[in-house]
Amino acid sequence: MTSMKISRVSFVLVFVFALFCAASAVQAADDAKIRVACVGDSITFGAGVANRGVNAYPVKLGEMLGDGYEVKNFGRSGATMLKQGDLPYWRVPQFNQSTEFSPNIVVIKLGTNDTKPQNWKFADEYAKDYEAMIDHFAALESKPTIYLCSPVPVYKDRWGINEKTVVEEVIPKVTELAKRRCLKVIDLYTALTGIPEMFPDGVHPNAAGAKVLAEAVYKAIKK
Repeated sequence: MTSMKISRVSFVLVFVFALFCAASAVQAADDAKIRVACVGDSITFGAGVANRGVNAYPVKLGEMLGDGYEVKNFGRSGATMLKQGDLPYWRVPQFNQSTEFSPNIVVIKLGTNDTKPQNWKFADEYAKDYEAMIDHFAALESKPTIYLCSPVPVYKDRWGINEKTVVEEVIPKVTELAKRRCLKVIDLYTALTGIPEMFPDGVHPNAAGAKVLAEAVYKAIKK
């Protein structure tokens, strides 16, 4: 083999090794990040948010937390916490996806769709189903820190979603469950109170509202 051929082979080997090292470094950097799973309904998904790929709350949260975190949006429009709801989060692909993500932090925001009459007739099972979801994520090998969220205000009752049930029934159940399980509640209801202009349809926050929501979650995580 001529010296020129040897040089070419050596160059190829060095190049391949460099690519391997670079890929390994990128993978190591990704593995070192704190993974945050945003579990929720259409408000987490970003329904009603202009350019949701940029402005949905999980995206904004990722920007606020910075490069040391990997935040993913596992919101599903219409999802309920109730297993007997009309669209249980348990049965949508996002549930398995959020599990496979092996999160270090889980932010659960489910309850708004549960207030619909056809769902809330199973109100007695809401806390039980919520606790089952807490148990599910707590059992992961990643042992995530779990945050529960109160629903945001309902400025206009629509599609069966109503303010009365949110305030008088869902929030107390979430608060009691968090207290019993020694978990933190992110009070999104208070954080988004008094800004009806950020809820064009009365239920879903717009981009500005999603940013306020993200700020509340950010403060809770970094506190």
